[in-house]
Amino acid sequence: MLRTFPKGGIHPADNKISADRPIEELPLPKVVSIPISQHIGAPAEIVVEKKQKVKVGDIIATAKGYVSSNIHATVSGVVTKIDTVLDSSGYKNPAVTIRVKDDEWIDTVDQGDEIIREFELTQEEIVRKIMEAGIVGLGGAAFPSHVKLAPPKDKKADILIVNGVECEPYLTADHRLMIEKPEHILVGIDILKKALGVEKVGIGVEANTPDAVKIFQQLTKGRKDIEVYPLKVKYPQGGEKQLIKAVTGEEVPAGGLPIDVGAIVHNVGTVYAVYEAIQKNKPLVERIVTVTGKNLENPSNFRVRIGTPVSDIIEAAGGLPEDAGKIINGGPMMGKALSDVTVPITKGTSGILIIPEAEGRRGEVKSCIRCSRCVSVCPMGLEPYLLMTLIEKKFDDRAKDEDIFDCIECGSCNYICPSHRPLLDYIRLGKKVLK
Repeated sequence: MLRTFPKGGIHPADNKISADRPIEELPLPKVVSIPISQHIGAPAEIVVEKKQKVKVGDIIATAKGYVSSNIHATVSGVVTKIDTVLDSSGYKNPAVTIRVKDDEWIDTVDQGDEIIREFELTQEEIVRKIMEAGIVGLGGAAFPSHVKLAPPKDKKADILIVNGVECEPYLTADHRLMIEKPEHILVGIDILKKALGVEKVGIGVEANTPDAVKIFQQLTKGRKDIEVYPLKVKYPQGGEKQLIKAVTGEEVPAGGLPIDVGAIVHNVGTVYAVYEAIQKNKPLVERIVTVTGKNLENPSNFRVRIGTPVSDIIEAAGGLPEDAGKIINGGPMMGKALSDVTVPITKGTSGILIIPEAEGRRGEVKSCIRCSRCVSVCPMGLEPYLLMTLIEKKFDDRAKDEDIFDCIECGSCNYICPSHRPLLDYIRLGKKVLK
């Protein structure tokens, strides 16, 4: 029987249009704008100057504090501007703009295709290299990965959970990575095992990607330390707390963290980036991005340099369809609409989704009919209708008492509401006000 999390969840259509499209290299852009805050935590501090020449892999901004992340040049060329640029948040934020000249990398990076399996680094050396490489969670949260690898001294990790659950409709970047680079991912798993000092690994993969399940089951056959968990297709299975519950049966307490139940979760894209950082000395300068949509000419999965304009990836997929209604950064459930296609791809960009005009319109907002559907689908056991009302009426402290910060912003409540009420919008607003 397939495992899953027991509380709430929905079943939107998969729409994995690009699932059979192999990963392609996106041509180098002419110009990149690299935001210095692409992660949870303090923005990095810029260390380059205008007119300075840089190579791929050069540090252009250093982590400012422990919960922060280095930012590297993703192209070689000349720094033309250090200023604010519009990013996917809809606001202008500090960034380094580089005019691309060629594709010259720093000497320490191994650009060969041969897989390297052996490594002799200590725990401390692994964590340091991951920090220096600027690796963050590539599942969307963009939390600095080195922080997860150094839990508090009074907490012990018992299991590493590898998140291969790409539960957002349309997105296929992780799926393609799992079937094209599984052995590299397994080396990355061994590296993270050593960094955490754990002996047990669970790989969670939803059953709608049977090829990925089969590949990992075959490659781990005979290994007692790794178990592959085919999971029931249910959104948001890829949420950390939901995945932990499905794999281990443990429930992360309200306001708690995965380490509270002995678990550390890393996305498969992050695991692959760890492999490249440790075995190839390669900083995080690119990532796999799905560009997709029902009326897009060529839905694809591209390896994209960080800082590339979104317009470049759309053009490579056949250009913007005439009936395009919205351009979403991410998937349809948790992604956010972009106001401008010149914004850059960042470390947290898993997909670009083009939604047709007819599907992009919100329904007319009506009064709550007290049907409680939003309550029944909430994977965190919250009452979204109540949280919206409290924020709407400015009862912010009461919303905090009702555990508004436990909301993982999955959008299940919005999806199911027959009155088209903007439940998630108000919850996000409430969290910002309270912060």
